[in-house]
Amino acid sequence: MERAELARRLQPAGVRQRSVDAPEGKPILVSEPDPVRFMPAFAAAAAGRGPVFLADPAWSTAERAALYEATQFQISNFKFSPECGWLCIPTGGSSGRIRFARHDQDTVAAAVDGFARHFGVSRVNAVGLLPLHHVSGLMAWMRCVLTDGEYRPWSWDALLAGKRPALEPGDWFLSLVPTQLQRLLGSPAAVEWLRRFRVISVGGGPVWAELADAAAQARLPISLGYGLTETMAMVAAQRPEEFAGGDRSAGRPMPHARISLDAEGAVTVTGESVFRGYWPAESGSRTLVTSDAGRLDDSGRLWLLGRRDAVIITGGKKVQPEEVEAALQATGLFADVAVVGVPDPEWGEAVVACHPGGMAIDPAAVAGRIAGLAGFKRPKRYVALADWPRNAQGKLNRAALRAAVLTSPSAG
Repeated sequence: MERAELARRLQPAGVRQRSVDAPEGKPILVSEPDPVRFMPAFAAAAAGRGPVFLADPAWSTAERAALYEATQFQISNFKFSPECGWLCIPTGGSSGRIRFARHDQDTVAAAVDGFARHFGVSRVNAVGLLPLHHVSGLMAWMRCVLTDGEYRPWSWDALLAGKRPALEPGDWFLSLVPTQLQRLLGSPAAVEWLRRFRVISVGGGPVWAELADAAAQARLPISLGYGLTETMAMVAAQRPEEFAGGDRSAGRPMPHARISLDAEGAVTVTGESVFRGYWPAESGSRTLVTSDAGRLDDSGRLWLLGRRDAVIITGGKKVQPEEVEAALQATGLFADVAVVGVPDPEWGEAVVACHPGGMAIDPAAVAGRIAGLAGFKRPKRYVALADWPRNAQGKLNRAALRAAVLTSPSAG
């Protein structure tokens, strides 16, 4: 597929194609919170000649500084090919450092084709709740565009208020983060609406066992999966019947991706949806060694063991934050919680649990409900943070969490 062909498909039916160009192919920025404005702005930018940068309108000053630095890069410093890696999607992972993964029409098309084949559909219809500047929200739209399906953006606040879009006959898909799924499970009417979907993909953060069991009991067509900005979203996913049968893995590799583990257990992805490198560098490799640790079982299913760069070393023992977070979520005492390691003179690092401000946490009550967790894994402190650094996709900025803990006097 040519870039021009993707741009043509992005234009609404009956609308004349327009482009937004910049002198000498300089960067074009798309930063729109409203999907109704984002979609034509992105279509016009894609029809231009320069690289296209997506940005979160709610970014902090530091994040906008990273954007400015990237977009001010002088094109004359290197040879830019408008057909390769022109779409620059922000990714920060858990490190808090914004980078831009370079994609193009070919990585998008590969990811869409693999998704459709994995779920056995020729046409994808989707309700979009996630922002389009993020890869998960963008790909929900792209799947509809490239399969001639219907994309219906919808407000999360409207959904919480009970305003739900009608779903015409067809294969409808939805993407949620775990905290969204938890909120919707509390409404019988919302649960009934969710059952109408062909697939509900849940990602952006670990799904704790109690939430998964509640979704299964509600007979929701859940699909747990695995993907990154660098792979144009999902490269492994369950089918809903597998989840209903008790599978709690990240699923099997999708048709467009091959997943393996390196010698240190790092999840490695190979395929045509793998990015072209971090802007401004360009990579010809179709293999990505991730920062995620995992294992593959005898059935080829991927099980995630946590991020290798988030491991806490306390008293010489390793602690995966995700395991502690799951145990804390299971207590029912936290609306949201995250675990980080901070420097400690006795233990090297101390396990600290953070939660949004305004919540009253009784450490003794928590301790009674996580008695099954090894002692060295239990939090030494509980810290309330007024500025909770979780974005709309459920992604936590662990670097911001650590910094906030180090400067916060709050402790339980």
